[in-house]
Amino acid sequence: MNYDTTLPGGTTNIVSTHSVFGAPCWVSLTSRDLRATQEFYEAVLGWRWRDARMGDHFRIALAGGVPVAGIAAVATMWQMAVAWTPYFAVPDADEAAARARERGGTVAVGPLSFPPGRAALLADRDGATFGIWEGKLVSNWEAWRRAAPTFIRLHTRDAFDSAIFYGEIFDWASERPGCCQVEYEGGEVVLRSRGDVVARIDSGAVEAAPDPSVRPHWQIHFAVDDMAACARAAEKHGGSVLREGEEEAILRDPDGAQFTVTARRER
Repeated sequence: MNYDTTLPGGTTNIVSTHSVFGAPCWVSLTSRDLRATQEFYEAVLGWRWRDARMGDHFRIALAGGVPVAGIAAVATMWQMAVAWTPYFAVPDADEAAARARERGGTVAVGPLSFPPGRAALLADRDGATFGIWEGKLVSNWEAWRRAAPTFIRLHTRDAFDSAIFYGEIFDWASERPGCCQVEYEGGEVVLRSRGDVVARIDSGAVEAAPDPSVRPHWQIHFAVDDMAACARAAEKHGGSVLREGEEEAILRDPDGAQFTVTARRER
């Protein structure tokens, strides 16, 4: 059976969130204009599209035939902010949502049933939005990760406090087999799953006081072969380049959603 949703529903050879619990497993974008959003990301990232079973307001993005992201044209309808949101795999959405509440987080939506699983939209103690997903994933989690997102990064006021918050919700660095490992390197908290970096948490200079001016948010990093070409395509198709370096560029789509393109590295 095929599962096509803007949440991390799978296709074939599906694995469960029990296999990669605590790790990022999907990304989704809210949009005000579905057609314009599709055209922009097709031009910038080379994505193709297919319908989702949730209705006309949703689309699935494909990179090399692999489902990599969901686009939902509900920002205006539901008065939601336009933004990219990462989803983390959990074995039990209700338990994860309860843990977030207990630790000062907010549950904005759900958990709700979206066959073949359940999802919720939350915010951490500092207001950074993220999602959780319980259920079946895309056909191959490794294929999904390598087809588009390289990793996600949380920009926040206190990296260590945030790492504790998320770690207690997702059982990071626990004794459970298969859990994500947490390290500190290069001035950031680094999350690894199966040996690969899947997330980073950054709050600025080491030992610096938390910066109250930082607006905490998760940034999605997409791996691309030609970063400069992506930046030029973004400008040509109504987006903008917020910052451009040798290995990555921060872009903004025409709706205002930010994301990062990162030069693909050989593994």
